[in-house]
Amino acid sequence: MRDRTLKLTPVLFVEEIEPALEFWARLGFERTMEVPEGDRLGFVGLSSGPVEIMYQTRASIANDPQLADFPLGGTLLFIEVDDLDAFEAALEGADIVHPRHSTFYGMDEVSVREPGGHLVTFAMRTPEG
Repeated sequence: MRDRTLKLTPVLFVEEIEPALEFWARLGFERTMEVPEGDRLGFVGLSSGPVEIMYQTRASIANDPQLADFPLGGTLLFIEVDDLDAFEAALEGADIVHPRHSTFYGMDEVSVREPGGHLVTFAMRTPEG
């Protein structure tokens, strides 16, 4: 699997995203994506050069049964890969939290709980993404 990963993005779970935006903006991060949740942000991606960080609110994940119990202050690792089939095969026997699926934002993903208990999502862009 060496040299098969493309990037790693931490996803930070919070009650609200808006208070963090100015902090990251002062550090040169720009919004690259956002998903509203009612009158607030439910998800946002921020980047500065090759560095990316994402925030997702508790309200946003409440509708996702795989993440609904994830603790605030917890981190999900989002790893973009070039061949999800190879990673999925290597994950055989792992604790699959969310089987392979396509997302509205143009990724195929599979999520697992690694042996230390942390969630890790492996994702590959779809041709439409």
